[in-house]
Amino acid sequence: MSDEGLRRSVDKMTEAGVNPVAIQVFRHYYEQLKSGATGLISEDSIAPLTEVDRLADQHPDPEAAQQALAQTVVIKLNGGLGTSMGMDRAKSLLPVRDQKTFLDLIVQQVRSARERHGVRLPLLLMNSFRTREDTLAALAEHPDLPVGGLPLDFLQNSEPKLRTDDLTPVEWPQNPDLEWCPPGHGDVYPALLGSGVLDQLLEQGFRYASVSNSDNLGATPDPVLAGWFAASGAPYAAELCRRTVNDRKGGHLAVRRSDERLILRDTAQTADEEMDFFTDEHRHPFFHTNNLWWDLVRLKEVLTERDGVLGLPLIRNTKTVDPSDSDSPEVYQVETAMGAAIEVFEGATAIVVDRSRFLPVKTTNELLLLRSDCYRIDDDGTVELLADSAPEVSLDSSYYKKIGDFDQCFDQGAPSLREATSLRINGDFRFGAEVTVRGAVELDGGAEQQLIESGTVLQ
Repeated sequence: MSDEGLRRSVDKMTEAGVNPVAIQVFRHYYEQLKSGATGLISEDSIAPLTEVDRLADQHPDPEAAQQALAQTVVIKLNGGLGTSMGMDRAKSLLPVRDQKTFLDLIVQQVRSARERHGVRLPLLLMNSFRTREDTLAALAEHPDLPVGGLPLDFLQNSEPKLRTDDLTPVEWPQNPDLEWCPPGHGDVYPALLGSGVLDQLLEQGFRYASVSNSDNLGATPDPVLAGWFAASGAPYAAELCRRTVNDRKGGHLAVRRSDERLILRDTAQTADEEMDFFTDEHRHPFFHTNNLWWDLVRLKEVLTERDGVLGLPLIRNTKTVDPSDSDSPEVYQVETAMGAAIEVFEGATAIVVDRSRFLPVKTTNELLLLRSDCYRIDDDGTVELLADSAPEVSLDSSYYKKIGDFDQCFDQGAPSLREATSLRINGDFRFGAEVTVRGAVELDGGAEQQLIESGTVLQ
């Protein structure tokens, strides 16, 4: 295959004003794609990770922990639109409780940690071009948030979608925006470098970064974790949780046999015939939360050494240029995972944390749980599970997948789920006020909406 596709892609990125660091990274992955790379990680090339330190066993000196938190910046990935739930703006602007959004609660968490521990603790978002405007408008309601002239965000890069037949940048005049895609959350590293924000953080004396997704309200600022990470001397660390039967789809860490480095393997990097190994919670007992810790000094050194190209494993996603049109041209989206950087850093490590630090909301199933009385949201923005364990929730995607439909069905409030073990809904139901679910409940209906009267107890 010729280099025409790469030349046209680079010209397109340059014309659009994409940062040169991001273009250099794109070149790297284009060459891999051209050579036939798939990014798959075979089971025989890795050994399971079976022994990891636990946060519950760590007791750093309180003064040292406070000092580590004082040198920490909180970075939240905020590029997602929540399109899977029918949203067209940042998912972090979705109301969680009492009209407070994910973003409002994150701000509360950061502000509370500043006051409690006497630290600066900047909040920094990685936005996409689709989430930036609305997010910054929402943050304008919090004028006390900026720290020391630091920006509140930096922008995720964009790259062309590539035709699968010839690896040229796809053209879609019906909606030219669909010709572009983000390079996955692994772009956080070149975006942080290329924006100049990494240098600004280092100039102001910040040494560590606590990084997580904006839809995970469990990843709160934590001096114990900051103290542990600083004392470890590691350049990079990942937070893990112990897997259960419900966590089979999540990425996991493993040890690469060739060099004994820790690596991340995601679903898209696993061959279909090896998914049994991937989903075996006994073989691979810890899943990756996407909560990370970085030593910013070491990050800058490695990025400089590699000209901004960390060389994270390729993830090749095959889609159509218009996701809503299966007949539109098939394209590759070249992506990388943020957590895959663990293999880049000599001495990188991991730690097992409590499940309370992993509360992502990817579907309306999780949103219903978070809005229910299973969880309490404190004044400091932290989320606490009140039941012994969260029940399993499965909502019929035909009627509850989109946030507009979901809100209409639960417009009188979420049902009580504290005494539930599971709630499965098949069909279209609308819930009245103060409905209670106890034990394992399954509702079966059809396309005609049925009303669950106010005060009903389902058991």
